[in-house]
Amino acid sequence: MKAASVPDVALRLPRWRAQLLLVLLMAGFALMLGRAFYLQGLNNDFLQARGEARFTRVLEIPAHRGIITDRDGEPLAISTPVESVWASPEDVKMNDQQALALARLLDTDVASLRKRIADSSRDFVFLKRQLPPEQAARVLQLKIPGVLLQREYRRYYPAGEVAAHLVGFTDVDDNGQEGIELAWQNWLAGKPGSRRVIKDRRGQIVEDIESLRVPQQGRDLALSIDRKIQYLAFRELKSAVATHRAKAGSVVVLDVATGEVLALVNLPAYNPNNRGKLSGQQTRNRAIIDLYEPGSTMKAFSIAAGLEAGLVRPDTVVQTAPGSMTIGPNTIRDAHPYGPLTVTQVLQKSSNIGTAKIALQLPSARLWQAFSDAGFGLPTKIGFPGEGHGRLRAPGSWRPIEQATMSYGHGLSVTLLQMARAYSVFATDGEIRPLSILRVDTAPVATRVVSAQTAQAMRRMLELATLPGGTAPKAQVAGYRVAGKTGTAHKVEGGSYVDRYVASFIGFAPASAPRIIVAVMIDEPSAGQYYGGQVAAPVFSQIVAGTLRMLGVAHDAPVNNIVLPAPGGEVKEEV
Repeated sequence: MKAASVPDVALRLPRWRAQLLLVLLMAGFALMLGRAFYLQGLNNDFLQARGEARFTRVLEIPAHRGIITDRDGEPLAISTPVESVWASPEDVKMNDQQALALARLLDTDVASLRKRIADSSRDFVFLKRQLPPEQAARVLQLKIPGVLLQREYRRYYPAGEVAAHLVGFTDVDDNGQEGIELAWQNWLAGKPGSRRVIKDRRGQIVEDIESLRVPQQGRDLALSIDRKIQYLAFRELKSAVATHRAKAGSVVVLDVATGEVLALVNLPAYNPNNRGKLSGQQTRNRAIIDLYEPGSTMKAFSIAAGLEAGLVRPDTVVQTAPGSMTIGPNTIRDAHPYGPLTVTQVLQKSSNIGTAKIALQLPSARLWQAFSDAGFGLPTKIGFPGEGHGRLRAPGSWRPIEQATMSYGHGLSVTLLQMARAYSVFATDGEIRPLSILRVDTAPVATRVVSAQTAQAMRRMLELATLPGGTAPKAQVAGYRVAGKTGTAHKVEGGSYVDRYVASFIGFAPASAPRIIVAVMIDEPSAGQYYGGQVAAPVFSQIVAGTLRMLGVAHDAPVNNIVLPAPGGEVKEEV
């Protein structure tokens, strides 16, 4: 049987389809050639950047923070080099043993360490900041690829707690957080620079390519503080706070001629080199920030206003009997009825009745102006962060009883720095100067507050307050005449006065030609004594004696000039 024939089946594509396919292939090839030429010849930034990203890094070059010194160039804050450990997550390769050793050196656990370097999308991550050089060297000895060191600076404070409230401190990034470090941040900080480097496959830097930005170093700053006087004030304040079991305390020492702050100390204090356990109570600069009622230290300004207005003279007699005075529904008192007193004796014995009677002779606006001219209710503009303004209400709202109580320091609030500056009116011939926390070469222009005659009269009266018959014989200093005023004020809590006190003494020396002003405030003494003459005046005496000796000020009295009252004869100011 003859086999059936099978037709010849042939699959033929249309010619145009083959031509289209060829054109598409050629076009694609041309496009790829064009793209390659564009990327490698005309615009190679992208590929170059991707390539460089695998072996180059841009590192920051920290700027050296400026040094803070005292007036004689003694360092109060300096920057020391330290090393910070960082990692490039995509390059880190370490075994379990290396991870454990690194975690121990960095004072962390392995799980936290691995978590920090797990994100490979990040090029840079700090593992530990500001390590001592010897500890950082042990990190490098582990030879872990991708784990590197970066030079930084850590702030060191040679004076420690003695100047802590004044100088302040910086954070881990070397930015000021408190005190002068914060107030003068832009001056001290400088601007960091940067550099581009090449690293090898282990992440180690092998070559500097270029400097992108040169760091601008911070500028140094010279304060008005004398480190020796600062230490003296801190030592005496610390002793007094401990002796009287006080809650806190502050001291301010000013240069009369220039308005420079020679010392400013507070307790409680803290060590800025070790801030592991820090509280707001420790860091607060009480002398500049905290407000308190000044008590009897205000009497000097009320009496000076009466003298300046021509209402009284130092020998004018004021009747203080029977030791109390009723104003409307309120009564004010002296703890000891004195009878008739001269204006000088009113200040010397710190009579509330005598001071109030003088103040009530003045129009309220006139008394307010006298207080305002002395700087109360206004910031000193010393340039310290958070400075307190104090509280001095407008005179239009004063009632007679308020005018009377404000005359002896109740119903208004001040800072210790304000009080120290205000007493410069009496230490000079009636002028007041701007204060400066920086060293000055030329004294700033002063503003007249009272006449020279009034200031000199007040200086004589304030000197008598430190002698037997006054409230502050414990303020006397061997070889020098001193002048000043005590203050003892109830504290206010919840709008009411409580049986806790602020004891203070503000004065100057030598009384014949004042060189320094010293203000002392002891908050809540609780060891039995709380009067300013008992608690604060002895601190003033010790600080004045040491400071005048350091400054080389000549004696203006015999070295045996101290005369204390007979036992039981001490005069205590009215509270």
